[in-house]
Amino acid sequence: MTHDADHKAAIQAQGFVVALISAAAFGMSGSLARGLLDAGWSPAAAVTLRVLGAFAILAIPAYRALRGRWHLLARHWSLLVGYGLMAVVVAQLGYFSAVEHMSVSSALLMEYTSPVLVVLYMWFIHKERPNKMTWIGIAIAAGGLVLVLDLLSGAAVSSAGMMWGAVAMVGGATYFIISAHENDLPPLVLAAGGLLVGGLGLSLAGAFGVVEMSANTNPVLYRSTEVPWWVPMFLLCLVTAAIAYVAGIVASRLLGARVASFVALTEVLFAIGWAWFLVGEATGPVQLVGAALVLGGVVVVKLGEREIEESLEQSGATELKALQPVISRPPTATLA
Repeated sequence: MTHDADHKAAIQAQGFVVALISAAAFGMSGSLARGLLDAGWSPAAAVTLRVLGAFAILAIPAYRALRGRWHLLARHWSLLVGYGLMAVVVAQLGYFSAVEHMSVSSALLMEYTSPVLVVLYMWFIHKERPNKMTWIGIAIAAGGLVLVLDLLSGAAVSSAGMMWGAVAMVGGATYFIISAHENDLPPLVLAAGGLLVGGLGLSLAGAFGVVEMSANTNPVLYRSTEVPWWVPMFLLCLVTAAIAYVAGIVASRLLGARVASFVALTEVLFAIGWAWFLVGEATGPVQLVGAALVLGGVVVVKLGEREIEESLEQSGATELKALQPVISRPPTATLA
């Protein structure tokens, strides 16, 4: 028993480290993309090249991880398509488009109210009804979002930014749900397949004029320092997509969707740090208080979910105990 407890603690520790790596990598994406957007790139072009480049990086490792088990792709094709369209295209296109209209930190905080959508999904699909603590957490997070968007000061708020932030929120919720889905697809294969589906979907959308595809080779500016366009794009492909998505899937499988989504909230803090370091974007005290409330609200939501989970486990244990006499009863002898 001691060995099992130590093994479980080691897995949890590994999961936390991998989740933090994923959060730090994802947190860099908004600031890197902001430089490209300011240089004239459209959000769709930046996302498309980013995900296709990440697929190119992961293609060979994913092929080796598959080990000839091509039937897994046929068995889980709907999971790959859903991951590519929702967790990659919707989440990232929504986020990059929101960054074009509002600050990096505000856009990310809107996206990371997605755990609330996960709670609602668990309620309506899996019948796990939220309790009082869950609703309190949602109210706290909503109040924090008002402060982050600076609605009380009368400042102009971009309706387009809020709309795209809501789109990113839906994609973010889907990312957590699918990443933690129990299946036998290696994380590398799920990430690479989803990135390929997402890249092809965006390419088709651009070819038919559904989304704007505009890019250039102009230098990109970060804190008065010019760098070639391919430097931030390479970092977007390698760090914020290839590494971030694989690490996120691994963390979700080690920790579960609930805990992984909680640890992933640290991406907000990483994003604020990267925004200050790369683009000199300062966050005011009101926004910091709002960020703290958003994080605190989601923490309360997660605590409420934990109570729901424990209640379900106790209910299952009670039902099993009630059935135990029937299960253990020896079969009745029959007359020949």
